[in-house]
Formats: sequence, structure tokens, C-alpha cells
Amino acid sequence: MKKLTIFVISAIVILGQNIVAAQNCNVFLYQKDTLQYEACLIAEDAYQYYQYSREYQEILDKAIEKCPYFSFAYRNKSTAYLKSGDFITWKYLIDKAVKYDFRENIGYRGWCKFQFFRDYQGAIDDIESLEAVSKGNIGYSAGGHYHLKVAKALCYKQLGNVNKAISIMEQYMGDTTYQISVFDHLHLGVMYLEIGANEKAINQFNLQSIQNNLAENQYYLALCHQKMGNTTFFSEHITKAKDMYLRNQKMIFHYTEPIDRVYLEEINQAMVVPEDDNK
Repeated sequence: MKKLTIFVISAIVILGQNIVAAQNCNVFLYQKDTLQYEACLIAEDAYQYYQYSREYQEILDKAIEKCPYFSFAYRNKSTAYLKSGDFITWKYLIDKAVKYDFRENIGYRGWCKFQFFRDYQGAIDDIESLEAVSKGNIGYSAGGHYHLKVAKALCYKQLGNVNKAISIMEQYMGDTTYQISVFDHLHLGVMYLEIGANEKAINQFNLQSIQNNLAENQYYLALCHQKMGNTTFFSEHITKAKDMYLRNQKMIFHYTEPIDRVYLEEINQAMVVPEDDNK
């Protein structure tokens, strides 16, 4: 069942990436916007090239020449600069995309502020701006691992407002119209652990184990039991955490380090803590 769940999630992520990569140009015809329609047709030729290539960028430049307010081209041009570390050019391009299509791009910009820059307040501002103009689901991060509400909660957590973060997470995860993502239980569990709600934390880590078991939730489960004086369970889970980490069954992101990720050094340090310090 677990393998099936991961496969379905992976398929959703891949599909989501394809949706971002292409537009239905006929939408612009329906809107009677011939400039964007023509720019969209030009941009279609870029898909055959690698996004870091000159050809890819030059085709999108031609699309912008055709229609200076074609936000899709600005956003897609910006991605290569973001991933390669040219953040000044990325900021210029993504701000243009937001200017010309606010609703479509403000959430993406907020996610990038969170993921790449750790600009937590800037990310909150962008996500809440999207919420202000959206009646329904505000959508997911680039890559599909996080709902933007979860990203906002993590921003509040990193800013030190853990109770606010928990409130957002509880409301989001209690809404049956949303689908729980691959790390949601882990993050909520860590938030509970940080405020000393160990039983609630254990429940979330156990749910994470069922949905997508990782070295991280085993590590944090071990810490919960350590704080509660359950040395047998502590030893069991910290050993599992190390075994899973060495098998590469852990949080892995491209380009950046995820929030609440655990490292082997932390696991090893936890394993040698004297028993008297666990109580």
C-alpha cells in the first residue's frame, strides 16, 4: 500500500510539473488577447530545449518581444537563474511575472522565497496575498511536495511562532478537501515536540510512519520517548533512524535542505547520550 501511495504522489508531482511547463495557447484566443496568443505559440518551441540553454532563453525572449506582458515567459526564464544562483536576475524576472499575472505567480514567488532564501516573512506576505484574492484552494509548491498553507506554517515556525504554525497546520489537516502530503505529519509532529506536547507528537510521527516512513520521524519519535523516560522505545527508534538514514530513506530535496531534516551526526550524538540525561 505504501509503495502505491508513493507512486501516486510521484505521478501527481510529475503531472504538476508538466502543467507548469506548458500553456494552452487557445485560452488567450478565447480571451481575445492575440498578442499573448502569438507569444504563447512562440514559447512552445522552447520546450524542446534544456532550460539552461541559450536556445531556451532566446525563444522566451522572442515571446516577450512579441508580448511584453506575457508573464509565462518571465516565470519560465527565471527558473534557470534561480537554480543556477543568479538571484538578482531571478528576482527581476519573477517580479515581472507577478506584475503581469499576480494570481498565477505570487504563490510561486512566495514558495521560492521560503525554499531558496529562507525569507520567511517575505514568503508569508506573498502566500497571504494569494489567499486574499483566492476563494478556493491556493495550490501547492513547485514540485508538489507542500501545500502553500503548510509552507506558511513552516515559515511561522522558523520565525519562532510555533503556536501560530500549529494552528495553521491543524486547520489545514483537519479539512478533508485537502490531501495530506508526504511530509505533513512529520512537520506537525516536530511542532508538537517543540512545545512539549509529546503524546500528540508521537501520534503524528506514527501517522508519518504509515504514510511515508523516514529516518526523520524515527529520530523524532526517539526524542519523544527519551523525554518521556521510555528508554526501550528510545533505543528502538533511534536505531531504526540510523538504519534508515544509511539506506538513504530520508528527506531529500534538490537544490536546498528541507526544514526538519536530520543528519547522521545528530543521530549518532543522540545514541551516546547517557541514560541519566534522558530523564
